[in-house]
Amino acid sequence: MSEIEREDGSSKGRYFLNGPDGEIAEMTYSKVGASQIIIDHTEVPDAFRGQGVGLRLVEQAVADARAEGKTIIPLCPFAAAQFRKHAEWADVLKR
Repeated sequence: MSEIEREDGSSKGRYFLNGPDGEIAEMTYSKVGASQIIIDHTEVPDAFRGQGVGLRLVEQAVADARAEGKTIIPLCPFAAAQFRKHAEWADVLKR
């Protein structure tokens, strides 16, 4: 499976994965100041279902947030559910 890519703009960004048939799984975020991001949407096409792609997108955001000293506000229901399942991510979860 291909690597997760990141597009990081001045106020918004996204993590995405290109599928073999042109589908794109993506998770979008908005920046809040210099130290927080809000995960606002995750979309995984049927072609990716059951492969853990949504989880991989969130994991990449968590790894980047740790590396960059940021916290995450998971507004997206999928991301919020993943944060509830992964207590080890508490260090980057905005309380």
